[in-house]
Amino acid sequence: MPTLNRVKARLSAVAFGISMITAAGAQVASTAPTAANGTFADRSGIWGNAPAARPDTTNPFFKALGSNGRSCATCHAPNDGWSVSPGGLLKRFSNTSGFDPIFLPLDGTNCPTLPLDTLAHRQTASSLLLSRGLIRVELPVPASADYTISAVSNPYGCSSTSAISVYRRILATTNLAFLSDVMWDGRETLVSGALTDSLVNQANDAVHGHAAGTTAAAPSVIGSAVGLELLQYTAQIVDTAAGALDANGAVGGLGALSRIGLAAAAPGQPAFTLYANWETLSGTSDPAVAARASIGRGERIFNSRPMTIAGVAGLNDVASTDGQVHKVLIGTCGTCHNVVNVGTHNSHFLVDEGQARIIPKNVDLPLITVVQKSTGVRVQVTDPGAALTSGRFVDVGKFKVPGLRGFAAHPPYFHNGSAKSAADVVAFYNTRFNLNLSVQEATDLANFLNAL
Repeated sequence: MPTLNRVKARLSAVAFGISMITAAGAQVASTAPTAANGTFADRSGIWGNAPAARPDTTNPFFKALGSNGRSCATCHAPNDGWSVSPGGLLKRFSNTSGFDPIFLPLDGTNCPTLPLDTLAHRQTASSLLLSRGLIRVELPVPASADYTISAVSNPYGCSSTSAISVYRRILATTNLAFLSDVMWDGRETLVSGALTDSLVNQANDAVHGHAAGTTAAAPSVIGSAVGLELLQYTAQIVDTAAGALDANGAVGGLGALSRIGLAAAAPGQPAFTLYANWETLSGTSDPAVAARASIGRGERIFNSRPMTIAGVAGLNDVASTDGQVHKVLIGTCGTCHNVVNVGTHNSHFLVDEGQARIIPKNVDLPLITVVQKSTGVRVQVTDPGAALTSGRFVDVGKFKVPGLRGFAAHPPYFHNGSAKSAADVVAFYNTRFNLNLSVQEATDLANFLNAL
């Protein structure tokens, strides 16, 4: 198994091969890493990709299919966890003086009207992308919506109340076989048809939108790109402190990840069993074994710590599997992250846990006031979520449940990148659902997430 230093050296030696056209028309070498070929360092250790061989870079996934030089790999960089990271984006910005195609004003800046004439202006204009990996998404309010957007206070401009600018984390194009919803708000999910159909739908829209395509890409081209995506599986394989994540009877790492189905954990059964053999480890002076014990305890907390779930739209206001609506539900982390050893949800499932309703002291996201027509009820959010797709007030703030494998490879977390680390994710849920975690328990749970 390569050491962290060897992996970092390999990362520094990656060749960058995509070229692009800047807004000004100059040819510039993109610094989006394009060759996922084994193992890569992250803050917790090493993540791995399967297949381990470098993907075929002649695949349309790596080709500019629109008119602005972007490819799928521009925003879903293989060596960056098949997404983007603030660190990777800062390098790309530095290497191209902010002219890499991901920073185009179409959606790579906080608002297209911001000045881009100097390096400093370009850095400021793309601050949300550079700091949190957030791309700007402009969505119209549906004509049939049962609500209105009465006000938008956007610190960057883009304050239309009919075409709403929201800022969302770029999702990874790996482990896609486990998806039940495509995109944060599920807007690319087809009601009928296979997952592949939804991914083809998403890819076509991305070519038309993000890549500014003026003509439709050939079905065979889109199909080939989607096929490459569906082949990719990503997971943490080494933890800096615990070592290999398939040691001592554990089954972490890539292992059989590609063979896991969409089976949900049965009631009362654990959602994760990767570190069952580590859950009973204790009383050792060996630092590696102590770290494994922490991961095992974290898995046990994830599976069994009771949480009182209330006020979660999409869960507490709809009928459960028993046919009843539970305004208060005693559950666990696996209630929502229920696909065994993956952590996605096994069916279409959009919920409002409240992330979009948290208004930070230093507001760097828009404040959007949504008013229900029939009642006059007003809510203020930083992102209306699925309501911008469905047109339903009850869907304000709803987003999908993301998968957890490969967690450490692509921070920050949540749809708005508000959690910089696993510790921040744990802190949110500890507060939101009154988990009453001790300092050690919070550390254990974060260590478990980072070991996925």
